[in-house]
Amino acid sequence: MTAHHPRYRRTLALPLGMAMASALAFLPNATASAAPAAPAAASATGTSADTSTSLSYVVNVPAGHGVSARVKKAVAQAGGTIVTSYDRIGVIVVHSANPDFAVTMRKVPGVDSAGATRTAPLPAQSTTDLGAPRPLTAAQAAQAGSEAAAGQDPLEPLQWDLPAIKADKAHERTLGSPKVTVAVIDTGVDDTHPDIAPNFDREASVNCVSGKPDTTDGAWRPSASESPHGTHVAGEIAGAKNGVGITGVAPGVKVAGIKVANPDGFFYTEAVVCGFVWAAEHGVDVTNNSYYTDPWYFNCTNDPDQKALVDAVTRASRYAEKKGTVNVAAAGNENYDLASHSITDPVSPNDSTPSDRVIDPHKCFDIPTQLPGVVTVAATGAKGLKSSFSNHGLGVIDIAAPGGDSTAYQKPEPPATSGLILGPLPGGKWGYMAGTSMASPHVAGVAALIKSTHPHASAAMVKALLYAEADATPCTDPYDINGDGKVDAVCQGTKNHNGFYGWGMADALDAVTW
Repeated sequence: MTAHHPRYRRTLALPLGMAMASALAFLPNATASAAPAAPAAASATGTSADTSTSLSYVVNVPAGHGVSARVKKAVAQAGGTIVTSYDRIGVIVVHSANPDFAVTMRKVPGVDSAGATRTAPLPAQSTTDLGAPRPLTAAQAAQAGSEAAAGQDPLEPLQWDLPAIKADKAHERTLGSPKVTVAVIDTGVDDTHPDIAPNFDREASVNCVSGKPDTTDGAWRPSASESPHGTHVAGEIAGAKNGVGITGVAPGVKVAGIKVANPDGFFYTEAVVCGFVWAAEHGVDVTNNSYYTDPWYFNCTNDPDQKALVDAVTRASRYAEKKGTVNVAAAGNENYDLASHSITDPVSPNDSTPSDRVIDPHKCFDIPTQLPGVVTVAATGAKGLKSSFSNHGLGVIDIAAPGGDSTAYQKPEPPATSGLILGPLPGGKWGYMAGTSMASPHVAGVAALIKSTHPHASAAMVKALLYAEADATPCTDPYDINGDGKVDAVCQGTKNHNGFYGWGMADALDAVTW
């Protein structure tokens, strides 16, 4: 892998093989073409170039008491400036140009942990190399529309993923409740898209990129140069059943956009913390998290900086769950066994100079995916098998859902033509994407349907129902997805609970009939 590895590791291109690429949208069976790298964007914090030596930090203190005078004084003496603080969970966001800031703060009484959230100075120095989105042509859309049955949206015939989780049957009973909101913590959501606008929850939407909420109208939208990732995810969850485009898994619920990826495509800790806290305090029932928190793919708790990042995001996600929010996250796209004793991580830190490092996934965590209480989602293809790229692991994967796969590996039944997942793109377009990024929103949508039919259910109860209603799926053994005679991954566990599919395939119909 190259030094400048794509950050959108939950979405990928699958032209033919198992090679991974960044967040891309596709026409059926088309390969991706790389877009030119964008110039370095302005800092997500709004910090000007004269602070290019500064880093962002989280300082974790006991929750619920505000920032003590002692800690405030210590921050200032160490050369730090407090950007914001989340007193409910005891997380302080600080900028400092002092390279010893974190080390100094760890010695301060009342500080639990402290660490840099990045390894490159503000603003981030690397750019995101995105593939060019490839929307459906008018002819392809018209062909799909001519095959739509009564009651289907025009592009629904191409959505093999909906019947795969029985969402089409669930819609005959309910589309979900508008009193339920799913927040897409992501790259931003284009709420002007005709498939998203009818269900968009503006009050629950925000820009958290700096680590501090920005409620400016439209701040949650991606710019023209930013990734379509969040818009696609939002449509998969709650694309309106309105006679236009696609249909979401829960087309009657509300969807909000919580933008946490900066213009360079990084999901830094302070932004993710802000996103979870915002969701917790704005009535969000479900969050979808199709990313990992940069710059470390795995954050090792024996490293004081990385431990602080794990602490901060754990506090934020747990706070959301205590407020009633179900947090759903993508498992990742490297075909890693997350239950193994060691994994080689070649991409961290991805905002400066990565190098190969061998980590133990029991001590080094992909956050928020591997955090306690988070629903971890593996991806499946059109044949119902684990997607070639999907991470797996007994005791780590909770549930599986359609995320797409190479059409050559798992080809859907007609009239669908692509093994990838169709969804909206910014600017009123639609296109194909694939990855565990696409699997996670399917589960978030099912969780929203459960909350719709059980409005008083706690987050724990929604998760229990989500797992109980899943269709048990036995291990694929041997797993030779490309048919070359070599085993591509090993599944451990039983029919009812295993490393490929967790408790099984998400089932939207059962979600609305309990």
